[in-house]
Amino acid sequence: MMQFPTSVEDHPLVRRAVRHLDGLGDPRYGQLLVRCLDDTLARTIRAMPDGSAFVVTGDIPAMWLRDSSTQLMPYLALLRDDKGLQDLVVAVLERQFDQIRRAPYANAFNPEPSGRAHDSEDLCEDPWVWEEKYEVDSLAFPLLLAHRFWRASGRTDHLDGAVRTARAVLTVWRTEQDHEHLSSYRFSRSSGPASDTLPDAGRGTPVARTGMTWSGFRPSDDACTYGYNVPANLCAAAALDGTAEMAHRTGDTALAEEATALAAELREGVARHGTVDHPDHGTIYAYEVNGLGNALLMDDANMPSLLSLPLVANVSTADPLYRATRAFVLSPANPTWYRGTAAEGVGSPHTPEEHIWPIAIAVEGLTADDDAARLAALRALADTDAGTGAMHESFHKDDPHRFTRHWFSWANAMYAELALDVAGLGTRPLWSRPSP
Repeated sequence: MMQFPTSVEDHPLVRRAVRHLDGLGDPRYGQLLVRCLDDTLARTIRAMPDGSAFVVTGDIPAMWLRDSSTQLMPYLALLRDDKGLQDLVVAVLERQFDQIRRAPYANAFNPEPSGRAHDSEDLCEDPWVWEEKYEVDSLAFPLLLAHRFWRASGRTDHLDGAVRTARAVLTVWRTEQDHEHLSSYRFSRSSGPASDTLPDAGRGTPVARTGMTWSGFRPSDDACTYGYNVPANLCAAAALDGTAEMAHRTGDTALAEEATALAAELREGVARHGTVDHPDHGTIYAYEVNGLGNALLMDDANMPSLLSLPLVANVSTADPLYRATRAFVLSPANPTWYRGTAAEGVGSPHTPEEHIWPIAIAVEGLTADDDAARLAALRALADTDAGTGAMHESFHKDDPHRFTRHWFSWANAMYAELALDVAGLGTRPLWSRPSP
């Protein structure tokens, strides 16, 4: 069975980053960086007999397509000359590709066909599937990771698998452009909160065709209020941009053209239906719409979020529409933004009110235009870890010791991305750079 790295403490780029962070006058920054990077490698990665790698989210024993992608993103800054890290990413991608082709509407999977599930009443009977909440971003993030890994490493041995998987993804996204008439997807759950199930016998609230692709659930795993999640559609368009480049590289011109065409349709749908005029902030992106005149104005800490569009959707931080939306998101006009005595930032309806997410603080720093703002975000994360040396899912705005999820690897990865970025060694060059 393949052996993967379990620590990067002695990696020359990590040592360089720690020296830079130590020079900022607070030893916690570098210590947290090493701890977060090593925790993911040592505790969440499981080598599988087939040569792939299974990645748990932390304190839940399942592999989320989105989370396992974001958990690996910081290592893209470190792997150009590190074959061990490269092999790890390829192994995770192989697992993700197999999962998507097996069950493209699922969001989380078991390591074996054990039949374990978040809820035994879920409609899906595939024993490999932990949960089948359909989320657009679950299909987008592995394609983003595959494309960025190619750009970061120059390796191409994963591209055939990425292209085969992309065909399945495009089929789903095309189907869900007309969810009302073409889709057979349903999800209902009798137990748990209302956000765990879709109304109308699992179909979801009504939508009209817009050119966007429908999603049952948000990146938080909460049900969408309206079926077109705007940041997820823009993230999908970016994933399709990368898919087109990968398809050209493998000689699949037809797929490249189809991916390019669908990306244009998604962006046009957002442009026509996904923006609103706000009385204080001007024209901004909505979070969700239904094409019937309804729009939800908010943001969610989970990526893809409106705040994270430069990271995940090829949207420039200088784009006027993004800047207006960002101003809305980071203001009291956004119902999920909180300011307290400990910190300020974006939360989520998925967690208690007045709880801020470290992921959102990291995203705010990564998408800032100046070094001072990035450093302020890094300091806020170090100040709100409740003395645990790790990031949490969320914490109370006035008391970081009141937090949810003691072990949440995605949040650790976002701290690492921000810390590497502050040190001048982050993944920022991969966001929208041409492929090798």
